[in-house]
Amino acid sequence: MEDSLKKIKGIGLGFLACLLIGIVSQVIGNFFPKVGASLFAILLGIILGNTLLNRDSLALGVKFSESRLLEYSIALTGLTLNLTDVASVGVKGVLFIVCQMFLTILVAYQFGKLFGFNRRFSLLMSAGNAVCGSSAIGTVSPIIGADEKDKGISITIVNLTGTILMVVLPFLTSILYHQEVMPTSAMIGGTLQSVGQVIASGKIVGEEVTQYATIFKIIRIILIVAVAISFSRMNTSDKGSLFKPTKDAKTKSKISVPWFITAFFALCLIVTFVNLPPVISTTAKTISGQFEIIALAGIGMRVKFADLIKEGPKAMALGGAIGISQVIIAIVLIFLLINR
Repeated sequence: MEDSLKKIKGIGLGFLACLLIGIVSQVIGNFFPKVGASLFAILLGIILGNTLLNRDSLALGVKFSESRLLEYSIALTGLTLNLTDVASVGVKGVLFIVCQMFLTILVAYQFGKLFGFNRRFSLLMSAGNAVCGSSAIGTVSPIIGADEKDKGISITIVNLTGTILMVVLPFLTSILYHQEVMPTSAMIGGTLQSVGQVIASGKIVGEEVTQYATIFKIIRIILIVAVAISFSRMNTSDKGSLFKPTKDAKTKSKISVPWFITAFFALCLIVTFVNLPPVISTTAKTISGQFEIIALAGIGMRVKFADLIKEGPKAMALGGAIGISQVIIAIVLIFLLINR
């Protein structure tokens, strides 16, 4: 009984620390909407987790916040997505996203190897950039057995890259497409990492672009299920081919899709085929967003300065290379699929 109370207290203290960081991040984010609360939550978490809040007594609650709350956030996102929205961008729009995601994963993985990162970190960067940033990394991390250091650094780099692209893309699309709705929406929705970044970037251009860019993004989020299943079949050790069966292949083949991905897809189907009151979707979106901010604060607190000093510059270079590659891939695919 005493151990249980101690555990609850430990979770409570760490959770409270992440909650406060999340609240402060959202207040600061209101003054800098183009940056957003997510990046502030990560950065404040890193700073405080290495200084004032670097305490063993908080570790249990911080781990709960960064893992469990991110899972709940992903599951609740399903209540905000209607599969019928996909039809509005047409077959070519869906094909564009599938090709964009596949090529991003391929290029990000190859760049990861080129920069000298281990296979698991390369896969985290692939998923984070191809799908939906921190949510995708949180999804595939337990599937591929990634450690907390790689998870924290990859989320930090992916969010930073996305924030830079969020500001750059409206100007780039103005030059390339004169902000024509479909190609501009495809570029923003098919490239940026988080939903918040897509909305913020789209609003710089206009409401119609924001609407369609969000739909392109929704398709990517839905396909997280396919990415999770694919990654669960890979050889994630640094020995042997990525798709070469290993002695634990039988075990890996039995890996089930995480509960929150199953819940996410089930809730998507419910929203699509059942006429739910709008308040349910709105409430789920709000709660999911709050859980994600708190989780990102926890992720930041578990990233240590020593790891950033060691891996940060190289990881930032990797993030920049992937981001530039994503934009180039999108330009080519938009020319081939959207503008024809």
